[in-house]
Amino acid sequence: MHIRLIVGLGNPGPEYEQTRHNAGFWLVDNLANSLPGCHLQRESRFNAMVAKTSISGKDVWLLEPLTFMNRSGQSVGGLARFFKIGPEEILVVHDELDLPPGAAKLKRGGSSGGHNGLKDITAALGTQDYWRLRLGIGHPRTLSLQQAVADFVLHRPRREEQTLIEEAIDKSLRIIPMVCEGKMNAATMQLHTD
Repeated sequence: MHIRLIVGLGNPGPEYEQTRHNAGFWLVDNLANSLPGCHLQRESRFNAMVAKTSISGKDVWLLEPLTFMNRSGQSVGGLARFFKIGPEEILVVHDELDLPPGAAKLKRGGSSGGHNGLKDITAALGTQDYWRLRLGIGHPRTLSLQQAVADFVLHRPRREEQTLIEEAIDKSLRIIPMVCEGKMNAATMQLHTD
């Protein structure tokens, strides 16, 4: 089993582009830009930015829902059903409050942890059994900020946090070829020890 669909989560529109909640978009944008001839294009039937590409000799779809975070499942479920992609062949890249900036973790299944994008994807797929690539953005409490979580995720990271998040994205991009080949243990080991 290998990954056939990589989903980056975020909110559409310039006002959200630089916010912490868009970390998933940042990774997929970087991935698309690193692949020759890969361009995300608006696909209205999935209400998403979509690209079909080849990674490690495998056909892979890249997807960024344009539905806003809490309706992400519409795009993910729609494309997965259309191309007959199983939940275990999906990797969802998202911001993670429970990890510090600079951390990235790969895991399969588990709860949404209060993340509305994951909640909606789980509902659309009818299962939690898909892969997640969690990009740490920190939590306002652990970063000594007085912001509410909803406010925190919709603001830009501080400069030093941004640098750490970008490093985590770079680290994560290095394991994407392994993920697309289905070498999940090797990818996890490399990501978690890098």
